[in-house]
Amino acid sequence: MSRSIDRALALVRLAQGPIAPHLESFAASLIAQQYSAFCLHHKLYRAAQFSAWLERRSHGAVAPIVDEAVAERYLRAALNGRTRSRRIARFELCQLLRFLRERGLAEQMASAPSDPVDEAIDRFAAHLRQVRGLAERTIDTYCELAVPFLRSRYGSGPVDLRALQPADVIEHVQRQAQRMPARRLKLMITALRSLLNHGQMCGEVTPQIVAAVPSVSSWATTPTLPRAISAEHARLAIESCKLHTAVGRRDRAVLLLLARLGLRSSEVAALRLDDVDWSAGCLRVCGKGGRDGLLPLPPDVGEAIAAYLQDGRPASADRHVFLRSRAPIRSFKNSAVAVASIVEHALQRAGIDAPHKGAHQFRHALAVNLLRQGASLPEIGELLRHRSPQITTVYARVDLIALRALAPAWPGVAP
Repeated sequence: MSRSIDRALALVRLAQGPIAPHLESFAASLIAQQYSAFCLHHKLYRAAQFSAWLERRSHGAVAPIVDEAVAERYLRAALNGRTRSRRIARFELCQLLRFLRERGLAEQMASAPSDPVDEAIDRFAAHLRQVRGLAERTIDTYCELAVPFLRSRYGSGPVDLRALQPADVIEHVQRQAQRMPARRLKLMITALRSLLNHGQMCGEVTPQIVAAVPSVSSWATTPTLPRAISAEHARLAIESCKLHTAVGRRDRAVLLLLARLGLRSSEVAALRLDDVDWSAGCLRVCGKGGRDGLLPLPPDVGEAIAAYLQDGRPASADRHVFLRSRAPIRSFKNSAVAVASIVEHALQRAGIDAPHKGAHQFRHALAVNLLRQGASLPEIGELLRHRSPQITTVYARVDLIALRALAPAWPGVAP
């Protein structure tokens, strides 16, 4: 391994061109992110080739501005016709440009002209983040769904929410209802109400406009049944983790947190080393809206986390409990995708053809099992950290034993 790294660092010493003086620190940053020797060699080779091309292009004059446009010209000249190689090289050069920009060594591309809708969405996102404390994934979704409304009403012109009329809101919802499935339409209406509520807080929208957002009453009366994984399938998925590997120890700890404590995927990814109180046997969880909760740490969950920390977690300055297993070594960038991927791979290893692949099914399963064991809905809501008791009542629909006692006998059949 050291010989391979030495060969990669030899490229740095032999490099020519305007970027050559910075390649040594670039190599150090890649090593700190725990890239393999093969990846290190490949990335430094691409950077050295790009630097040499820049020197030939400048003919000894002042070094040209290094930006994405220059990188694209290099790719066309050096990798013309090789689509896959160009895609990989583009990613490597973007990584190099980010490194140079962080140190003020590369010129940022000229920023695009300001767009009134983008500026309004930026203010909306700041409100969701700072005032309402929503998760970044929720903020991205709300902003994505709010953009079409502003675009359809204002185009590329100034955004004046004071000019809104109830008909503008109703017509937009009617148009979206023709192409959106019910669940997506419900989410769009929630995002639209949130946008208009923000405008009302700023004094730009009247309460009549907010009240004009249509709603569908059937959504509140017919919620979908919780999609819970069976206890047997959950056990098989957890047992499928290979404990002789670092990834297996990590995945088992993640699955146990989902199954035993009902954590959300974002809560698992957000766990930090300081959140585990080993002496008190409890776990601090940062839930929705930035609300902290303190949960007991079951022995099997604590043992799984300890096994991963002691023999499996890569060495890193990152304080998150769970890290990527491949470089760059860091916390999960997209918690929903990362944790859902762990669940999906566990189901595949266990040979389970489940209709649902996501992580939330473990949370539903915990609630359903507690209900069948006699736990009350308020107790379940406290464990799952629901904001409102009404959220927990959906689990009453799966308690068939209690519901059977309420059902009247069929006419003509003895009770």
